[in-house]
Amino acid sequence: MLVMTEEKFTKEELLARAHKPSADALRLHPFYKGKIQVVPKCSIWDFDAFGVWYTPGVAASCKAIKEDPAESYRQTNRANTIAVVSDGTRVLGLGDIGPAAGQPVMEGKALLFKYLGGVDAVPLSIDTKDPDEIIKFVKLIQPSFGGINLEDISKPKCYKVLETLRNDPEITIPVWHDDAQGTAAIVTAGVLGALKHVGKKLDEVKIALLGVGAANTRTAYVLHAAGAPFENMIMCDSKGIITKDRPDIVADKDYDSFKYDLAQKTNPEGITGDFGVALKGADVLISASKSEPGTIKKEWITYMAKDSIVFTCANPLPEIWPWDSKEAGARVVGTGRSDFPNQINNSLGFPGIFRGTLDVNASTITDEMCVEAARAIAKVAEKKGLRDDFVIPSMDDVEIFPYVASKVGMKAIEQGVARIILTEEEIYTLAKERIDEARSLTKSLMDNDFIKPPIE
Repeated sequence: MLVMTEEKFTKEELLARAHKPSADALRLHPFYKGKIQVVPKCSIWDFDAFGVWYTPGVAASCKAIKEDPAESYRQTNRANTIAVVSDGTRVLGLGDIGPAAGQPVMEGKALLFKYLGGVDAVPLSIDTKDPDEIIKFVKLIQPSFGGINLEDISKPKCYKVLETLRNDPEITIPVWHDDAQGTAAIVTAGVLGALKHVGKKLDEVKIALLGVGAANTRTAYVLHAAGAPFENMIMCDSKGIITKDRPDIVADKDYDSFKYDLAQKTNPEGITGDFGVALKGADVLISASKSEPGTIKKEWITYMAKDSIVFTCANPLPEIWPWDSKEAGARVVGTGRSDFPNQINNSLGFPGIFRGTLDVNASTITDEMCVEAARAIAKVAEKKGLRDDFVIPSMDDVEIFPYVASKVGMKAIEQGVARIILTEEEIYTLAKERIDEARSLTKSLMDNDFIKPPIE
């Protein structure tokens, strides 16, 4: 992780280091020819084993599922398998680059699911931009999966896809949009940790959000579910601060109903102007906007309240360099990158959230389950000792994922959306076993040279 101090690195050195992961990616992706593969999980004692795993023995399992569809969760790997579904229209900060170009991200997501959460994830980049076709695709593949992770789908289409599938009685597995619910959970975790550190309360602070896309839209709702009043929020898009009577928002209320809804609930004073105006007196800045340093002006940060918190989450580059935010007076600064302190990254949340969801066979993932995950992540950071450069843990903390899984699983049980009832200790133990197994498998493949060391 980079350290934002002049004593250790100059800004030029920090900038060079910030670009290094991209150079390494271009070198190592072709070397490994992708990031995931399929390996057996059953014993193959000799060739007679295939008579059990395939024909004729497998017919008995097929008949069992035919008699009781719930058996598919016991006779196959469905209970631990999800699909990562994307149309490639909103990939990272790159925009509409298409399904093939988005596939490296989907493979990366599958890798993180397995290594951090012990979840088997299949990346499926599909060649359509039609929301109705995406919905149909998910419905058609439902029998193979225990859950669906929607990824990098542009808004407002992503809202229609998510809400239609979540509310369809024919969909019996959880459907989740990581760019919305996942980002919201992690941002909320960071906000909770940072506010605890600076001694402020969620129900009292002013929160300014730049960007009214999938990420910040759901973040506003999850923050509200966690205790932040809508009237203490102010949101800004590329045209300026959103207000309940802004003509374009009113005209598009059926097209982007969530944006319209938030325009009615936030900014009760009807303040207008650019994001600099929105930041006046703000305690918290949350940006999910343009991936370009300079999108947020350094002087705007100076308008914020004392002990301000700045989370600029665009990838691959933040909307303002973290050292500029610090120089402008921000106390706590986080970005979406792993090479700066306080990474606000979905990888802290979705592995444990899905782990807990799958282990209790939940039918959905609610906002309250996301809030519970956020509180669990913030609690881990608090136990380790909060600092300006540490208000949220990093993904190398093995404690996070089974802990998040246990809290999410219990919330699912409490809300009545779980089909398996376990104790919190049982969920934690099961999650830890599965995560440890996934990590041990990877280590074994590396130790035995089936996964080669990376080229220099």
